[in-house]
This record gives sequence, C-alpha cells and structure tokens, in this order.
Amino acid sequence: MEKKRCFGSQPGKEFYAAYHDEEWGVPVHDDNRLFEMLILEGAQAGLSWETILKRREEYRKAFYHFDPVKVARMTNSELDTLLKHEGIIRNRLKVYSARKNAQAFLTIIQEFGSFDQYVWSFVGGKPIINHWKRFEEVPAQSETSLALSKDLKKRGMTFVGPTIMYAFMQATGMVNDHLKSCWCNARDQ
Repeated sequence: MEKKRCFGSQPGKEFYAAYHDEEWGVPVHDDNRLFEMLILEGAQAGLSWETILKRREEYRKAFYHFDPVKVARMTNSELDTLLKHEGIIRNRLKVYSARKNAQAFLTIIQEFGSFDQYVWSFVGGKPIINHWKRFEEVPAQSETSLALSKDLKKRGMTFVGPTIMYAFMQATGMVNDHLKSCWCNARDQ
C-alpha cells in the first residue's frame, strides 16, 4: 500500500517523495545544512520547490557544497561565471545574494556562536507542530516567519521575505506542517 503523503506521491517524482519523507519537517541543527536551505529557498522565490530540488546537486557544486566561508569569499568574477551555469537558476540578484547572505550568516555565527542557536531561538528551540487536515490550511507565512525575515533583512540578507522564511522553517523542521493524514505525522509525534 502506498504511503499517504502531503505531496510528492505522483509517479515519476520519487525524488520529491524522498524529500517529503526524509527532510521536510525534520529538525536541522547543522549550520551548513541550514545555510544550504537558506540559499535554496531564496533561489526558489517565484518558482516551484520541485524546480530547485532538481537542481540541488548543481547548486552544491556551484556554491562549494554550501560552505558559507567559501561562498562569502566568492569574487564577482566567480558569481558572473555562475550566471552562465545552466544547472542553477541564473538570476543575477539571486546568485549575488548567496555571497551577501553568506557574509551575514557568518556575522550571525560570530554573534550567537552558531546560526543554529540564532534561528532556532525564533521558535523557542523546539519545532512548532501543526495539525492541519488539508494542505489548503497550511499558511504561506506566520508571525514567526515575519519576525525572522525582518531580523535577517536588518542584518543585511536578501531573498528572505516572510513567505521564503516560512518555507525555510518547514524545510528545516522549525515548523512541522505534515497533514494529520500523512504517514510522517504519526512518525513525528
């Protein structure tokens, strides 16, 4: 019997089912993984998450496996070269935002000891677990994602609006929005 999922059960989209089953809503506390999701969620702005997931490996190659120190040091020449890279979204603002966000990310680490400490403080250190019945009930943003977005923007980050930050919170398990009917909901309780 097929597992009941919130999304990703369509034939030919096994990669999307794997993302749903293994990552979405699972708490992440590793700074490099948090940085990866921050950059990928920003790249997704205006696009589907599926589009970004299909390009994830190319993003990892392009951005030094999301090592924030290396990304923060990328030159304009390196970033301009990425604008020709067919494996990623070639939007100048998004590509250049990776460096800017890496620099702010490192400053946050200096201030808080880790990005993990900083970002999880917005949810009191533990996931917000929702109990939605239908996907239509899941919000696009929340007061928490608005506060996180506002603070990140104040710290110099871009592509971190409240909707992007809510998706980031879902992707990193800060918010668990698995539907009541989803097999992951029972696993995560």
